[in-house]
Amino acid sequence: MRSLHWWGLPMALLALLCCPGCSEDAFQVNMWPEQLVVKPNGSLEINCSTNCLQPDKGGLETPLTKTLLARQPQWQLYLISNISADTELYCYFTCAGKQLSKGANVSVYHPPKLVMLKLQPTWVAMGRPFTMECRVPAVAPLESLTLTLLRGREPLHNQTFSRATSAPQEATATLSITAGREDDQHNFSCQAELDLRAQGGGVFRSFSEPQVLQVYEPLQDNQMVIIIAVMSVLLFLFVMSVLLCFVFGQHWRQKRTGAYQVRAAWRRLPRAYRTQQA
Repeated sequence: MRSLHWWGLPMALLALLCCPGCSEDAFQVNMWPEQLVVKPNGSLEINCSTNCLQPDKGGLETPLTKTLLARQPQWQLYLISNISADTELYCYFTCAGKQLSKGANVSVYHPPKLVMLKLQPTWVAMGRPFTMECRVPAVAPLESLTLTLLRGREPLHNQTFSRATSAPQEATATLSITAGREDDQHNFSCQAELDLRAQGGGVFRSFSEPQVLQVYEPLQDNQMVIIIAVMSVLLFLFVMSVLLCFVFGQHWRQKRTGAYQVRAAWRRLPRAYRTQQA
């Protein structure tokens, strides 16, 4: 009797699983793939299936264009075309008068095609700050994007984002750094990575053009004092030379003008008076 009892329970469970409509928990609807990503105006294949052996009906609900590629009593294969925006799909089946559905989200992605990096300034004194600004226009979904600011191959900063809208948006990452000796003549760049593996897609990476930073050592205070003193002396000598040239020029001009005046007065005297004087 005990052996019959142990065999009866598995047989009852098997009957419930194999009998469509006998158990509410046994009836299931599945969709594959469950995570969907697609390029703008792209297409994808959806498989709707059920464990019901003889479903009454089934199908796929979507506002998009769909084409039935193949079907069997327990599954249907559809092609969804011209997907231009995020949407939802629903697979449904009816078994023994009960209908169940399974939904999935379709995300349209825009990979990072253009990555722009700006260094401000590009020529900076050691110990002074400079700024790295990375911009990526028209990328989606934003929550799957990571911007990495690089010095050579060394990552300096990672910037992630939260989703605001499903439309493509501009992403920006900014970092302020103090310039050091190791930064001189170094290449700085920005990497944009769109990771869609959690949604059933791939990984898309793009890089900016490298930017070179020039770092110079600032002059010490005593050097500045010496430079200012030398420049002051040179300026003083220049001004004095201009003044001396002006004074000597005026003196020479007055001297020549005085001699010409005496000579002109002598010529104006009467000839008889000049003869007597001679």
